[in-house]
Amino acid sequence: MLINLSDVLSDQHKTVEETVPFTMDTIRLKSGDYPVVSSEPVHVRVEHVKGKELLITAETSLAVLIPCDRCLEDVRYDFVLNCTRHVDVGLSDAELTEELDESNFIDGYHLDVDKMLFHEILGDWPEKVLCREDCKGLCGVCGRNLNTGSCDCEDPGLDPRMSVVRDLFKNFKEV
Repeated sequence: MLINLSDVLSDQHKTVEETVPFTMDTIRLKSGDYPVVSSEPVHVRVEHVKGKELLITAETSLAVLIPCDRCLEDVRYDFVLNCTRHVDVGLSDAELTEELDESNFIDGYHLDVDKMLFHEILGDWPEKVLCREDCKGLCGVCGRNLNTGSCDCEDPGLDPRMSVVRDLFKNFKEV
């Protein structure tokens, strides 16, 4: 969704405040595509600070389905996004100072809300997602979800190549 910034960048410096729909239906990452199952409209406010500096705030919430890291069942993960960006549209990314954020989501007089929120979602993306704390995962032999029941596969036991490391831990174990 694009928002026109010509009012805030003009000589009147009118504040732009809009509520727009969240239009991404899928979050696409290198690790895969994750469907957005619910989302709230995005409330965006763009204020003039000085010169070509803008203060942009955006608020929304959404839910994404992410597979469990152990059993691969879909888990609903909720994001609550409160994004604040201080940008100068007159500077290139190479000329930015510490107090300014990148403005790669602004193209000319248009703010790309989805692109700005994508970077926020990416920063909040969880490192590990579990369907529950005691998730048993998948069987290493047949691939059955062990949360739904056990399988008839034999336990392969520990790798014999790890016996040296196991002996080291036994010898240095504190009493």
